[in-house]
Amino acid sequence: MTYYIAPRFLDTLAIHLTKNYLSLPQVRVPLILGVHGRKGEGKTFLCELVFERMGVEVVAISGGELESPDAGDPARLIRLRYREAAELVRVRGKMAVLIINDLDAGAGRFDRMTQYTVNTQLVNNTLMNIADNPTNVQLPGSYDDTPLQRIPIVVTGNDFATLYAPLVRDGRMSKFYWQPDRADRIGIVGGIFAPDGLRADEVEQLVDRFPQQAIDFYSALRSRIYDEQIREFIHRVGVDQVARNVVNTTRPPQFQKPNFQLSHLMAVGQAMVAEQHRVRDGGLVREYNQALQETIPLQARSQDEFYRAYADQTGPDQAAPQVAQNPIHHNGGAFAGRTPPGATDPPADHSKTSEGKAPQQQFEGKSSDTVPAGGDRASTKLDPEVASQVRLWLSQGHRIGIERVDRRRFRTNTWQSCTTVKTLDSTAAIATIGQCLADYPQDYVRLIGIDPTSKRRVVEQIIQRPSQ
Repeated sequence: MTYYIAPRFLDTLAIHLTKNYLSLPQVRVPLILGVHGRKGEGKTFLCELVFERMGVEVVAISGGELESPDAGDPARLIRLRYREAAELVRVRGKMAVLIINDLDAGAGRFDRMTQYTVNTQLVNNTLMNIADNPTNVQLPGSYDDTPLQRIPIVVTGNDFATLYAPLVRDGRMSKFYWQPDRADRIGIVGGIFAPDGLRADEVEQLVDRFPQQAIDFYSALRSRIYDEQIREFIHRVGVDQVARNVVNTTRPPQFQKPNFQLSHLMAVGQAMVAEQHRVRDGGLVREYNQALQETIPLQARSQDEFYRAYADQTGPDQAAPQVAQNPIHHNGGAFAGRTPPGATDPPADHSKTSEGKAPQQQFEGKSSDTVPAGGDRASTKLDPEVASQVRLWLSQGHRIGIERVDRRRFRTNTWQSCTTVKTLDSTAAIATIGQCLADYPQDYVRLIGIDPTSKRRVVEQIIQRPSQ
């Protein structure tokens, strides 16, 4: 089978490998090429295709090998594999490359809960040292000063921002963000379905039908088409006889070519997309894990019901913008645009209220909007930046929910509903927020922006932290 290699991908890898084997006068060539991008776009597989086409010997390391119960083992492994690649060049007279797959998964820090071990430090430091001295790579306890062959390194990953910043600087690592465009996707998918007789126009229709799916979706789709025949085979021989018919048999089962008609492919693909949505929208961890449960309105216990409860209490749905401002970063639970829990709190406003009570700790501002808190309670001053953000969310059609949590439950991220803004009028909304701030001066308070169309939260922002 002949697979499609995107010209941009081929050129980038070929140039990097070739430059590292050339002696260019007064030119410092980065030893490492970082190929990063979305999951499932075929980064590792395309690297293998390029290496095969160029006749390059490959020495590989997985990101899972970059941790060990024994400190120093992963760093030693990198040095050992690098020297193995150099020996292949010397013995076989062919180009060689060291590839480290999913480097960010093995050596990256995704959030404050990611453990940063001695091995993580040593892996980053070892790669920096090799990039700076590619012909002098020693094993621990060995001090052979014979120069080695320079070996280019290719690393793959999804998010290199999680890596140690000095490692990814331009002098050590060249970066290549791989995001296939429509032409690349059509070429790659056409190669996947080449043995199945799918016409070029049908490939285009299939790609356009699932434009947001990664490349591996189409490989999984082709595999799923065979499920019907395998199911028939299992029913024919019996579940208890499957092993003797497929393991150590001289006559393995043969299957006819499945139905690869475009309509059938789209139907199966749509079923796969539905399964993706169930995984994404399930949120059963909040139902099963007591530490993550929230006190939510209308006795709703699932995350989806929680969002719907907010949206349903605030009137009919309205159109939401295509791109939300300050989206939530789900990895690690960091709050968009604001200091995450556990980080340093923002400075406090040390002015006194009209009743002489201790003030609420909010974001600094030269001036503020005076918000009537209702009744005989003193008015609460809302930071002008927060008031501006509220107006922006309301102008975009978002509903706004308000949540609070005390100091003890803040550590477990167990938020409770304070109230819901039931209007799109900014003045009334600011007044409602001010009322909640005044009611709970010693609690953390955050705002939730909710898309009324999808009934999902799109932004979060902590607006009050209690005085220390």
